[in-house]
Amino acid sequence: MFTAGTESLLLQAREIQDEELKKFCSRITGLLQKEDFGNETIDCLQRLFLIVSATKYSRKLEKKFVELLLSALYFPKSPEQVQVLCAAIVREISPSENLTLSHDHIQNIKLLSLVSSILLAQGDKRNEVRDVGLRVTKVFEGRQPEGQSLRYLLPVLSKVITLSPKVLKEDQINLLNKRLIDWLRYASIQQGIAQTSGGFFSNPWARQPGPITEVDGAVATDFFTVLSVGQHYTEDQWLNMQAFSMLRKWLLYSGNDGTDSPDSDDKSELEGSIMSMVSATSTSSRLLPPKERLRENAFEYCQRLIEQSNRRALKKPDHELQKACLVEAVIMLDLLCRQDSSFIYRTLSCLKILHGRLCGDPTYVRALLPVAQFFLNHSEAAAVDSEAVYQHLFTNIPSELFYNSMLAFEFIQFCRENIHFFNGNLSIFRSNFPNLFKFLAWNSASLISEFVDILPVFINASTAIEILHVLLDLPCLTAALDLYLRSSSPTTEKPLWDPTLKPTSCLDGFRDPHYKALFQYLLRTKARGIIKGLTPLHQLLKPMASCSRVVQCAETVPILIQLFFTVVTEFADGTLINQLVVLLLERSDLLFDVPQFKAAVHRVMSSQLLVLCKLHPSLVVELSKELLEFTGTISNIDSKENIFTNVVWAVGEYLSVVYDRRCTVELINKFFEALEALLFEITQFRPSATLPKCCPRVITVLMTTLTKLVSRSQDLIPRVFLFLSKVRSFAESPAMTSVYSEEDTETILTRATELMNLLKMPSVAQFVLTPSVEVSNPRYHLDTNTSLPLALRMVSQLVEKEAGLLPG
Repeated sequence: MFTAGTESLLLQAREIQDEELKKFCSRITGLLQKEDFGNETIDCLQRLFLIVSATKYSRKLEKKFVELLLSALYFPKSPEQVQVLCAAIVREISPSENLTLSHDHIQNIKLLSLVSSILLAQGDKRNEVRDVGLRVTKVFEGRQPEGQSLRYLLPVLSKVITLSPKVLKEDQINLLNKRLIDWLRYASIQQGIAQTSGGFFSNPWARQPGPITEVDGAVATDFFTVLSVGQHYTEDQWLNMQAFSMLRKWLLYSGNDGTDSPDSDDKSELEGSIMSMVSATSTSSRLLPPKERLRENAFEYCQRLIEQSNRRALKKPDHELQKACLVEAVIMLDLLCRQDSSFIYRTLSCLKILHGRLCGDPTYVRALLPVAQFFLNHSEAAAVDSEAVYQHLFTNIPSELFYNSMLAFEFIQFCRENIHFFNGNLSIFRSNFPNLFKFLAWNSASLISEFVDILPVFINASTAIEILHVLLDLPCLTAALDLYLRSSSPTTEKPLWDPTLKPTSCLDGFRDPHYKALFQYLLRTKARGIIKGLTPLHQLLKPMASCSRVVQCAETVPILIQLFFTVVTEFADGTLINQLVVLLLERSDLLFDVPQFKAAVHRVMSSQLLVLCKLHPSLVVELSKELLEFTGTISNIDSKENIFTNVVWAVGEYLSVVYDRRCTVELINKFFEALEALLFEITQFRPSATLPKCCPRVITVLMTTLTKLVSRSQDLIPRVFLFLSKVRSFAESPAMTSVYSEEDTETILTRATELMNLLKMPSVAQFVLTPSVEVSNPRYHLDTNTSLPLALRMVSQLVEKEAGLLPG
């Protein structure tokens, strides 16, 4: 996040209008034309760069002003800071149609790098990338004058190979391979000479270069690396560090995009043996082609970095650099092994030792991910059992370090990138899904998109029920994780998301043996089935339900539940669907009381109930006991109206012999009596009634379902016909109109009338309300002469014309 001052400056820069910008550019024009390169000019150029870079859209600068900026860039007497700012401003407004730049005559390498960066920002409309690539490689071919440094061109080269992978030819690639070898392996191990102003009091001994040291202060006895320490660095040492920073990208570029090189396919099987490994290490690397020599030097460089990372750094910045370099070194070794399999055997023993060391040092935990990636990629080829690596990674790390946001992102990103492997080859990944959900529970806002990608991998027939429970309990898990941190010794590395909150009762409960089993289940590391009775935990954690992190987590749950059902409905059989429906009915009440959470989850539950019923209509018969109990509870109407309404609709739609031969008249009558009693109770509006007002949709769905049921058990037609006439009378009564609006009353009245008209012709009612499979087939509906809408219109016309002839 930006500071308040930075936010204010950005806001001012974005709000500057074109007229104000023109006036400001005129001021800068006057300064540059007078060749005034003082502090005022530098300050104005900095402000202009902020203005042109603060908005998403490109600011327009006049052509003459841009040409003036370029003139200042090329001007030999311009200070370096002015040149950098002018280049940055022109680069920010690129691509520009009218921009003409030339780099052929430029001898100064710093200036060449600035001009090249502008050309690369033009979009390659005039082959700028190819031209820059040729110019840069040409500079690398020759010897540089005193004071010129090639390190300013390495970032340019890195950008060139990114924008145009085929721009360099084989001889140019070989040349750059040789240069990188020299920079990586043969940098000086003596410090550079400090720049002094000279004078009478200068100490000649102070200017003598001392040896390069290691991070622990010992004198370096091996070659120079990015982890070597010195007061002043020589030019070749700077090149060494910069070469390492782009080495991985270059290896990918020059080594067939990270795949096995063509010549590695022709190597004999013997090369993968121990004998081949010994011969490879004993042969002089100078006999190898440049590409293989660079790989060999990169391998030695990474091995040295791993050794240097084991030293105890004297300064904290050096310790942080050790961690970053160790991660990069392991990633590089993995890449080298993918490009040339002969490196695998030389790397395995080193990384096994490294893994053992990293497991005991939590400060290096992020380096465990590239180590695990190496074993994922190569353990099978090397016939090495790496179960211990995965066990520690998926069991210990999420449980102990879920609060580390950077680690959480990298961990889930690691899982996301290896989905293809985990999906079929690593059961420990799937069995540890409760542990991985701790990352999501604590960092939900930043990890939701990543979890959308990896959640489907967890779901199968054996894990679906437990995963749905985990998703519904996710906000509760967030609160429990906070209590876990609070109950342990708080440190600066374990931040509390709401330090002002003091949930004393919650902490006491967390330590209470009475709740121990519930918390252990919630914080479990592996899948182990489900446990019932989380209501006491919900009550205990209620003071934390409105806290920001819990609320944030709750907002992600509906998205994940929707995804869960999208995945599970692709393979679920009747048994699993029945289990899911029962779970939804039971858990619709048992949710953590987070604001807006229940309503959002209920919306998803209600829509998915219909999907499950459509997939397996027989569930209405098979779960008749559960559905009768659910629909017979009047409180369900008020607390979960959407779910209740859809359950009632599903009963009317699928409780039919058309969908299940086991459907009997007795079962239909049971549902009819339960729903009739419920509808009677909610439509009796007496002055003393304490029942809540029901949505007209609930009443109309209940009436429709009752009518559907009696169309399949026609002995009940007179009974429901009489009941519907009473509902119609109630709809017009003062008690009803005092509770419902005119529109709601009209809706109930219209539906009751329509259903009564249908029941006056029982055979038509059965045809309309319980159509056969042939009738309900979508292709049948395409025929306008025989479709259901036509049948309904015919019934309405008959009833209207012969109303006087029909009974009632």
